Amino acid sequence: MDLNSASGVVLQVLTQATSQNTAVLKPAEEQLKQWETQPGFYSVLLNIVTNHTLDVNVRWLAVLYFKNGIDRYWRRVAPHALSEEEKSTLRAGLIANFNEPVNQIATQISVLIAKVARLDCPRQWPELIPTLVESVKIQDDLRQHRALLTFYHVTKTLASKRLAADRKLFYDLASGIYSFTCSLWNHHTDTFLQQVCCRDETAMSNSLERTLLSLKVLRKFTVHGFVEPHRNIEVMGFLHAVFERLKQFLECSRSIEADHVCRDRLEKTIILFTKVLLDFLDQHPFSFTSLIQRSLEFAVSYVFTEAGEGVVFERFIVQCMNLIKMIVKNYAYKPSKNVEDSSPETLEAHKIKASFFTYPTLTEICRRLVTQYFLLTKEELTMWEEDPEGFTVEETGGDSWKYSIRPCTEVLFIDIFHEYNQTLTPVLLEMVHSLQGPTNVDDTQTLLIKDAVYNAVGLAAYELFDSVDFDQWFKNQLLAELQVTHSRYKPIRRRVVWLIGQWISVKFKSDLRPMLYEAIRNLLQDQDLVVRIETATTLKLTVDDFEFRTDQFLPIRPYVGCLVQYLPLLWKQSEEHNMLRCAILTTLIHLVQGLGADSKNLYPFLLPVIQLSTDVSQPPHVYLLEDGLELWLVTLENSPCLTSELLRIFQNMSALLELSSENLRTCFKIINGYLFLSPSEFLQVYAADLCKSFCEILKDITTEGQVQVLKVVENVLKVNPVSGPEMFQPLLPSVFRGIISGERYPVVMSTYLGVIGRILLQNKSFFSLLMNQMACEIGQKPDQLLGHMIEMWVDRMDNITQPERRKLSALALLSLLPSDNNIIQDKFCGIINISVEGLHDVMTEDTETRTFKDCMLLSTFEEPKLTEEEEPPTEQDKRKKLLALKDPVHSVSLQQFVYEKLKAQQELLGEQGFQALMETVDTEIVTQLQDFLQGF
Repeated sequence: MDLNSASGVVLQVLTQATSQNTAVLKPAEEQLKQWETQPGFYSVLLNIVTNHTLDVNVRWLAVLYFKNGIDRYWRRVAPHALSEEEKSTLRAGLIANFNEPVNQIATQISVLIAKVARLDCPRQWPELIPTLVESVKIQDDLRQHRALLTFYHVTKTLASKRLAADRKLFYDLASGIYSFTCSLWNHHTDTFLQQVCCRDETAMSNSLERTLLSLKVLRKFTVHGFVEPHRNIEVMGFLHAVFERLKQFLECSRSIEADHVCRDRLEKTIILFTKVLLDFLDQHPFSFTSLIQRSLEFAVSYVFTEAGEGVVFERFIVQCMNLIKMIVKNYAYKPSKNVEDSSPETLEAHKIKASFFTYPTLTEICRRLVTQYFLLTKEELTMWEEDPEGFTVEETGGDSWKYSIRPCTEVLFIDIFHEYNQTLTPVLLEMVHSLQGPTNVDDTQTLLIKDAVYNAVGLAAYELFDSVDFDQWFKNQLLAELQVTHSRYKPIRRRVVWLIGQWISVKFKSDLRPMLYEAIRNLLQDQDLVVRIETATTLKLTVDDFEFRTDQFLPIRPYVGCLVQYLPLLWKQSEEHNMLRCAILTTLIHLVQGLGADSKNLYPFLLPVIQLSTDVSQPPHVYLLEDGLELWLVTLENSPCLTSELLRIFQNMSALLELSSENLRTCFKIINGYLFLSPSEFLQVYAADLCKSFCEILKDITTEGQVQVLKVVENVLKVNPVSGPEMFQPLLPSVFRGIISGERYPVVMSTYLGVIGRILLQNKSFFSLLMNQMACEIGQKPDQLLGHMIEMWVDRMDNITQPERRKLSALALLSLLPSDNNIIQDKFCGIINISVEGLHDVMTEDTETRTFKDCMLLSTFEEPKLTEEEEPPTEQDKRKKLLALKDPVHSVSLQQFVYEKLKAQQELLGEQGFQALMETVDTEIVTQLQDFLQGF
């Protein structure tokens, strides 16, 4: 592409590519795509990008095409790679002048240069770094900023390379310009601090931007540029300077108001300082040892003393807490149980930690965390009143919750309490004792503190196992607090029921469950929605914690029945509150799993709940569908028999399959559940609709979805081999065509062969009808088509990885014998090959008797003996085991079957004819076959 003649044409097409008119846009995009591999195209793009008189949208598009081209065509080995001559010209042009006036385009150019640097710097582009270093020194504000922006993106990209040779190059680069980068950062930082005093807003903003960029560069060099950074005086000097600079910037925040143009960038810079420390600690824990004391003093001072008042902001507090947490739980700082096995560096770090975390310091941190940071805020209490469901979402991990201070404080509390539990347990227990007895509902502050203290006891439940008699506390204090119905006491009711949920799996006597359920029964009717939702969540935890298999559950079972009678009432009352209904659904899931076959007693309530939750014509399904489907599935798995009501719910399935949502896998499991539960009754009613739905969704579904559909069809053929093929006949031609055409996805081909294998083995007459139909459709004779199918089956046998399907293939192909059909005899060698492969898969040798046994054979159904950890089999597990006893894969010995089929073939052809047939088989395969058939 000639640079001069092509520029105008490319510019015109780029302009068309920015059009909103698709009739103009699409042809332009096609043309640009064709030019991507043309020599000179990217030189033309660079000319357009750097021509500041052109339309911004056109230049923006040009830089994007240039950037994408680097990814595709810059590497030497890439197809249509750029020539070395053009790349050399482009590299020179990219750093000729850092004067892009548009910020967004400047950023894209910087990223583009960094992409080239990743591939070419320093070997093919040695001048890049020296040019950047010189350019960041110039006085022109625009050029200096753009060069510094590029310097950052290049450094960031080079720091991310992980090959040893690339790391060595980055170490060399860092050691060569670290001193200069420090000076650059100090210069811009000092300039900004001076301008804060002068109150020149424009100058402040520009200097702060340069401070931020130079600090980003320095962060990359400090964290990734040195193998042993603690041996470098300048690195450690910079890290110690970070604390002083942080104090200066925090003081600046006092005088820069929240709506000031610099405020947001100032906070970003403060956060970046903390990221330098956190990253360095993460990458170089032992090099950080000399910074432990100062880091802890700094963080604790600003977060847990009055020093932080008026200057700290939420994200800074979070970062400081993260710094404390990382030091507290850092494995590099924890000595081995045998102290002699610990390194001197570990012992030194541990000593520093121990000297800092004294009893007074730990006590103050613990008290502040609980009584300051755990308190519900005014904003949270307002949200509780105005949007209770929204409040619950935030409290249980909503998007904004993840970035708020509360989860960080709770994690820090857990980590510190775990590390120093012997010191902090008495402190927390003293706080609990100080709040014994009911609290005045008019004393809001004490109520909030009690809520916070109870939160701490819940978070530290496992650490407090030996120190708290939770059963006595529940009986003597907590139960009474749950019975205080005043509206102002709702934070305590909600917190106590949450607290019980935390302790239920730690320490809670089974004979207290009746009292607990009585309390839960009342709380499920609480006037406050948040309390009801928390109660339902705790109910789910208590149900989940039950040891349903043990004797200790039996005397409690009546109380479950008592409790369950209140769930319908709660369900009805929560009609407008979907979160509460979701909690009820998950509770029911656990309850059904625990009750097993006895869950049938819940059907009058359970089945209408499933019906509503999975009906896509009902608005609540948007919130309830996922849990509703899971409840439907576990109900089927634990059902002792199919009821008419349970069968009727399946009417919802057709619309669910049309959704093709992420719940499709669960839908297929539900269909299988019905097949295992009562195949005849189920298929009689729903086979036609199900087949129609499958035909529709197979037109537009992923490979995984296709396999799931075919697995259902396989199960249909297992449970009903006689009429099953006819019921799903419309699906089978595509399966057959897939085999004949050599389906390219192994997992799909394997499933195709599983479906046809079952029909061939268990329903010969239908297989013949299908073969004739397909032969007519394809225009071949049935025998020819059969030969082609066997050939493809043998060729793609390796696609089948499941031993059951491999044995099924051997049984199915062997079922064609005995035969005097020339086509089948022509494929005899392949049939024997698959049979021997199948024997290798399933036969195990008894070392004493030197005989073989088919390991897939099942004789009788026996209840398995369970260990303590194992779950008991569901009703569906038992049904699948009984079904397997009838399945040829598990009831027919492959060894016996091979022998009988070969014997029958020998009798049909006579000795001479049979020997001639056997001579078509490889001698090694024949030898292996004879070994397997010894004793027959």
